[in-house]
Amino acid sequence: MTAFYGVELPTAFMLGTAQYPSPAILGAAFGESAASVATVSVRREAAGAQAGEGFWRLIRDLGVHVLPNTAGCHSPSEAITTAKMARELFETDWIKLEVIGHSDSLQPDPFGLVEAAASLCRDGFKVFPYTTEDLVLADRLLDAGCEVLMPWGAPIGTGLGLVNPYGLRSLRAQYPDVPMVIDAGLGLPSQAAQAMEMGFDAVLLNTAVAKAGDPVAMAIAFAKAIEAGKLARNADPMDPRDMAAPSTPLIGKAFLQ
Repeated sequence: MTAFYGVELPTAFMLGTAQYPSPAILGAAFGESAASVATVSVRREAAGAQAGEGFWRLIRDLGVHVLPNTAGCHSPSEAITTAKMARELFETDWIKLEVIGHSDSLQPDPFGLVEAAASLCRDGFKVFPYTTEDLVLADRLLDAGCEVLMPWGAPIGTGLGLVNPYGLRSLRAQYPDVPMVIDAGLGLPSQAAQAMEMGFDAVLLNTAVAKAGDPVAMAIAFAKAIEAGKLARNADPMDPRDMAAPSTPLIGKAFLQ
């Protein structure tokens, strides 16, 4: 299993904690799917109140790694402040860094993302940057100190899957030794399997499970798809061909005149 900042996770499934019908369903989704990382919105928990404390107890009881995120931040200063709040609140230096640059597509702001990543890396954070498949941006994030990349599959919450397979394959090939997580935009387990078949190390999603008619069943389906994709990748799949090739040998076949 690929290590993320020195931590080897038991599964390649990272799951968000927002929008579930109830805390019980959230807990069951994690338990039944064996997701190994829970992403948590810092802003929601920073509101204080007893509800936030109860939610934090629920997350602790899951027994998984916590990856706080800076969701909803639109500037480097806002994201940096939120990350520091997260480190105090959740007692971890892991942070999923989001700096949103476009309100409709929720596309990352590449300039703000690099600025915030550099600052947080200098401050000892282990940054998981929510980024695109752009190779130049990947270079800048790695130069800033990030040791993990989290390219989107599609805009957050769309369920469109891997909208730019060419770009994602190019990113994976360019940095074969960098741990990478497909983050956002997945809607079906088959799309998660495709990501793992491409060689990505983990998948992170939220909406596709939380908003499903049966979130627990969908979480299990994603877990199985992620494992299947990983097994397929490790099995060294055949390359696609332009021409047909018979699977049954012609040697020994009778030819009638």
